[in-house]
Amino acid sequence: MLGKMFKSLFSSSGEGKAKSSSKATTVQHDAFRIIAEPQSNNGQWQVSGRIEKDFGETTKVHTFIRADTMPDEEAAAREMVRKAKMMIDQLGDSIFD
Repeated sequence: MLGKMFKSLFSSSGEGKAKSSSKATTVQHDAFRIIAEPQSNNGQWQVSGRIEKDFGETTKVHTFIRADTMPDEEAAAREMVRKAKMMIDQLGDSIFD
């Protein structure tokens, strides 16, 4: 019993903390790369990831984390891709300003 208590106190799993997904989903949309990286947070999956675009030899990155949560990792990844496509369609390159 005491061992379990110490293990939970000093464990690095951090159940209440956000933890990035071990797998990232990458989707191409126009000249942009959408990388969905849902984060585990309190038993839910938070919608997060990044949008990238190459400008010559430079890659610009826009990273975001939304308040939206989903019950599973795949749903959070799909929602991130959907939101990223909408953002790209509305803002284009100004995402990186």
